[in-house]
This record gives sequence, C-alpha cells and structure tokens, in this order.
Amino acid sequence: MSAASEPAWAAVADLTRRLKAQALAVGFSKVGIARAEALEPEGDRLRTWLARGYHATLGWMERTADQRANPARLLPGVKSVVAVALNYDTPPRHVDAPEIGKISRYAWGDDYHDVLTAKLTALLDWIRAECPGANGYIAVDAQPVMDKAWAVRAGLGWLGKHGNVITREFGSWVFLGELLLDIELEPETELVPDHCGVCTACLDACPTQAIVEPYVVDARRCIAFATIESKSETPDMDTHGWVFGCDVCQDVCPWSRFRQPTTEARFTPHDGMVAPPLAELDALTPEDFKRRFAGTPVLRAKHHGLRRNVAAARGAGLGSESD
Repeated sequence: MSAASEPAWAAVADLTRRLKAQALAVGFSKVGIARAEALEPEGDRLRTWLARGYHATLGWMERTADQRANPARLLPGVKSVVAVALNYDTPPRHVDAPEIGKISRYAWGDDYHDVLTAKLTALLDWIRAECPGANGYIAVDAQPVMDKAWAVRAGLGWLGKHGNVITREFGSWVFLGELLLDIELEPETELVPDHCGVCTACLDACPTQAIVEPYVVDARRCIAFATIESKSETPDMDTHGWVFGCDVCQDVCPWSRFRQPTTEARFTPHDGMVAPPLAELDALTPEDFKRRFAGTPVLRAKHHGLRRNVAAARGAGLGSESD
C-alpha cells in the first residue's frame, strides 16, 4: 500500500490497529490518532496568548506560530497525526528543606527528547516497512508543533487548568510527542472530556500566580521559565527553592493520585537529582556540571544558569551556607 493510494477503509482500520499496537510495543504509554488539519480554535488561542506577551522572551514561538497551527506547513500532504504519551513519574518525592534544591522530576533521568525521538523513529521505521513510500515528521517538544492540542484531539487526555495535558491513567506526568504522516489512518471518534470541573487547586497553589486564569499560564511569572529559559542574571521572583523547573501545579492536582511509576528505565533518577544540597550545586565547576548532568535536561540551564538559580534559592530565605 503506497502513501499516494486511497486504501479501503477496512485496510485503514487494520493498519491503525496494528500501528497502535506497535506504538505500545516500542514503549509508549498511550497512543491516539487525529486527522491532520489546521488547528482552530487552538491556533487562535495561541495567537491571543502570544499577543498578551505571555511567551516572555520565547520569540521563536511567535516566529513559528503559523507552522504550529498547521501541520501541512511541516509535512506537505500530511493526512494523519499519531500522538503519543510516555509516563515519566518516579516514586521519590521532593524534599522541602532550607538547604535543599528542588529539580523538576521530568529532568531526573535521561533527556526525554532523546528517549521519545528514539521510540518515534522506531515507529516510523515500522510504518515505512508496512507502507513503502510513506513520509513522516517526528516532533518532540522542540519542533513547531502544538503537542497538547494534538494529544487532546487524539483522545489521550484533556487540557488541565494548569496548562498540562491530564490523562486518567497517569495524571499529567507524561511526555508528549507526535508523528505526522502522509498516509490515511482512522482518527479517534471519542475525545476525553474536561474533568477539571470546579477545581482550582493548581491556580491556588502556584507560588507565583503564573496561572493567570484557567488554562492560561504567563511564562513571565512561571518559576519553570525563570529557572530554565530565562537569560536574566537574577530571577525577578521568589523561586521557592526550585533550581530547575517546578512541579507544584502537577503535585497538587487531584488527578495525580492516579500516578504510576514509569516503566521506562531511562527515566530512573540519576545520582544526586532528587534532593541536591544547594551548597553542593553551588560548588560545581563547569566541568563538574557537565559530568553530573550529562544526558539530562538540566544541561539546558548551563552552568551559570544553575548557579544563578542556586543563588536565587538562597536569597529566598533558604540560608547562606556559603557565607
């Protein structure tokens, strides 16, 4: 069956079923299919968010807005979007103590970009073997694709008020990825309804009130942005002991009670990631930093960024061990 042919619906349904089974076999926790089309109203909501300046200094999001809202800009002839989710939760819990730094749990293990890209590449190889001539485009966060919108359209979960996709099986502790394909697949017909209801736990708990209204996050107020993406010499907010990212809104979500330990070995926390002493982090040389955080997302902050975050954590009433 070639990518250019118009297969019978029974063949499409059979290919879809086998593709989903293969996605689970390569290690994904959830998989769903969406029809590839322009994202509206999601695209309009993105443009409104950008117009309000909520993207802070993430100028690349503004430059790629049109691509994000239309998958055909990324893969000509695209017909289907395969959306996947991979549970990354691990049992240890964050330690709240004056001398301890907190790192978002998504960064405790190997970089998710590498893990998901490898799995999506294996899935694309399988598809090409089944459908010679098929073309695909892999997206894992770094590409101009609206991951959350496709996850919702593919029936993986719903968009929570904290801006993360929530699944009934794992809460919001999932990484998202997509595989755009120029072949016909059977899209999901039942989406997951919004189960947030009247709950405002995430809005109430956000330490910096970054969730300015349900489903809307202002990156300029977000601790995760301040400790990862910001180029500022000093965060202009109390980071509450976080030195890389922040998990507060996910931790307080009632759906987190359904969290399950990941089965992906590469997300096992590296040594010293769960509760690192601030003094220890502050003493790292650039070479120490590279060795300690090799293969993890923490490298994104760079050595000077991590030291900046440690200084901010100490300045937020967390003691002054280096004095």
